Amino acid sequence: MDDSNAKKFQKDLNGGLVGLVLLAILDQSPDDLYGYEIAKRLASANEGVAIFKEGTIYPVLRALSAANLLTSRIVPSYAGPARRYYRITDQGRAVLAEWTAIWAGTRSFVDRFIEKGNPP
Repeated sequence: MDDSNAKKFQKDLNGGLVGLVLLAILDQSPDDLYGYEIAKRLASANEGVAIFKEGTIYPVLRALSAANLLTSRIVPSYAGPARRYYRITDQGRAVLAEWTAIWAGTRSFVDRFIEKGNPP
């Protein structure tokens, strides 16, 4: 099997899901989180292997923030560069609920075709 096909499929799939996953992580956190911290949570949720590249996370966080789904604040750091912390907004929670329902419907639809014993 051509590994490049699998990588392309994973990349395409991730592109559509990263926003949903980031909203879900921030919704579940009682604290504001910064990008690297979010990346670590993503990796730990997948046995230490990051599905989303760190470089993918930051532009999506900025886009979600620009859409008022997240708020952000910059906190100076004595040990390095300042960190931008993110928090989900009420509008972000509403969008998360909507996207979660869409994802559940999509997943159910796809599963009907790929699971054995469940003919369409």
